[in-house]
Amino acid sequence: MDRRKFIKGAAAASGAVAASTISAPAIANNHMEINMVSTWPRDFPGLGTGAQRFAANLEKMSGGRMKVNYFAANERVKAFDSFDEVASGNAQIYHAADYYWKGKHPAWAYFTAVPFGLTYTEMNAWIHWGGGQELWDETAAGFGLKCLPCGNTGVQMGGWFRKEINSVDDLKGLKMRMPGLGGDVLAKLGASPVSLPGGQIYENLISGAIDATEWVGPYNDSYMKFYEAAKYYYFPGYHEPGSTLACGMNKSWWEGLSDTDQAIIKAAAAHENEMMMAEYNARNGAALTKLVNEQGVKLRSFNDDIYDSFGEASDEVFDEVRQHSDLADRVHRSFAAARESVGGWAKISDQAYVAQRNRVLGL
Repeated sequence: MDRRKFIKGAAAASGAVAASTISAPAIANNHMEINMVSTWPRDFPGLGTGAQRFAANLEKMSGGRMKVNYFAANERVKAFDSFDEVASGNAQIYHAADYYWKGKHPAWAYFTAVPFGLTYTEMNAWIHWGGGQELWDETAAGFGLKCLPCGNTGVQMGGWFRKEINSVDDLKGLKMRMPGLGGDVLAKLGASPVSLPGGQIYENLISGAIDATEWVGPYNDSYMKFYEAAKYYYFPGYHEPGSTLACGMNKSWWEGLSDTDQAIIKAAAAHENEMMMAEYNARNGAALTKLVNEQGVKLRSFNDDIYDSFGEASDEVFDEVRQHSDLADRVHRSFAAARESVGGWAKISDQAYVAQRNRVLGL
């Protein structure tokens, strides 16, 4: 697929609620037809193929009772119109990153990724055992939706830059494509965050309209060929440490399903949550090696002074988010408690082990 055709679409209109009369799929002889929209192009590696795999697994796990009509971005509606398409009942399911909807309510951002947030394993712990799913349900219910984790891209890279970034001053005036709260952090540091659909990033980077961009990680970034425009590739990203993708469903439709059908959807979503993360972990390393050894990419890490500045600016952004509403404040406090508790355990378990293993093996 041509990367230039990857278009996310216009921002979704705000305030959509579930329609009183849902445009329900046909149900006959215990068979159910489901319309599913997504924010990804058809066959886009990882994100798009993961959404398609989820749709296919719904059919397989239901023994064919669930017939899923899958629509990639712009095949039924524009990418960012997926929210309203499902909230209104015109479709039953979307696959997306829920931080796309932060303009509707900032709490949405926490259920995908926020700066200095949760890794994949920490996110799963918060969602399933730390009250995250309940807060996600509360947030989604206000818009007539029900959401489940359905994929993850893991710790993302810090981005592609035309020049080296040696100090915070190097960020001032920099035009960088970065959505979500991460972009708000950049603005605090004097940069100019730019919101661009994926299909426009390459052209803007090549032309010099933007100076830098983030996307996902080596697997997806190499496919987009950003290395043709910017050679400095920085890690780790502070903005998306464990980006969770969502299966978002019309709430009235979801509540009308049998316990069995709800269980099938939950199982398929959980399976995709695991499979997508496994795919990114399996493919990122090889893609990075190729970028460095064959495409001449210069791998760099942000120094501690820059990372400290990211942290200070993130605190300012979080303070503003918490002032938005009681719900935003409660979501942040729950997230922060999980980050401290689960992250504290990870420090002396996974992190400590990996650090010692890599030291002994010279990795």
